[in-house]
Amino acid sequence: MNEISALNLLDEKLQILNQTKLPLVEEYILTDDLERICESIEKLEVRGAPAIGIAAAYGFALSFKLKSELNDNFIMQVYSRLAKTRPTAKNLFFAIDRMLKVAKKSNQSNIYHNLIEEAIKIHKEDIEMCNKMGENGIEIFKKKSIVLTHCNTGSLATGGSGTALSVIKTAFYNNLIEMVFVDETRPLLQGSRLTAFELEKVGIPFKIIVDSAASHTILTQNVDLVITGADRIASNGDSANKIGTYNLAISCNYHKIPFYIAAPSSTIDSQIKNGKGIIIEERSNSEITSLNGNEITKSKYNTFSPAFDVTPNSLISGIITEKQVFRFPYKFV
Repeated sequence: MNEISALNLLDEKLQILNQTKLPLVEEYILTDDLERICESIEKLEVRGAPAIGIAAAYGFALSFKLKSELNDNFIMQVYSRLAKTRPTAKNLFFAIDRMLKVAKKSNQSNIYHNLIEEAIKIHKEDIEMCNKMGENGIEIFKKKSIVLTHCNTGSLATGGSGTALSVIKTAFYNNLIEMVFVDETRPLLQGSRLTAFELEKVGIPFKIIVDSAASHTILTQNVDLVITGADRIASNGDSANKIGTYNLAISCNYHKIPFYIAAPSSTIDSQIKNGKGIIIEERSNSEITSLNGNEITKSKYNTFSPAFDVTPNSLISGIITEKQVFRFPYKFV
């Protein structure tokens, strides 16, 4: 096994594996600058809801490393800048809300120490949650299975072994995975670039497919189940994940195979009743009109580029968390 890490704290700086360069180049960013960390989140150099939250926590803490004067305005400036980076991911707000509480309880002499300890704690908690999701997810496998997944949900997207990919890895180590079909995940190809990279590292057999081949693959390749991650889950179980996830859930429902989501409980937003309350981030035209900086259609063309869609709770067979596998109708408390 060759697990990889999306981010680490090294010598009081945040080391980020630049995921925009993978799988062809392994490039690392090392910084203690808040703005650079925010840019890394916005540019998807670090991505995946749990990893975004961890990066934001470290960014919050490192903002105070050399701060000689403490004031509430600065604390809120740091909070606000991080909050603007990726509006859909619940884990971002879970993390920075925790950091804000610690900051407000601290004084000049201990604020940096308290904040960095809290960020490390958030990171360690995510590692443990990933492991438990993998263990809990074993129950969804009834036999050695062919699985289809979407986007990237492994160690590149989290602080630990992943969400949906943690379940897949744990099942593989228990001889329950025959093959994993990996959606390429347009427009930024997180499946063909990142998930394939992770599966190759740990030796799990996989095949990359284009997103539009998913239903055909389910029909013709005897797919047993589909499992994805989530970026925000409403209190009724409606789940926002990478655009294209809703299509998969509809296809699973039609073909009568289970569709699962794996996500830590920190992704569940108890303040939102249903999916209508989830803000869907829209990305720039260039992500559709260009590929690796090369124009593939006219850049002047208008696009509609939602980063996420929402899958209704009725299409979800189960939501795997570090606590348990929840089933419809979803009650998380």
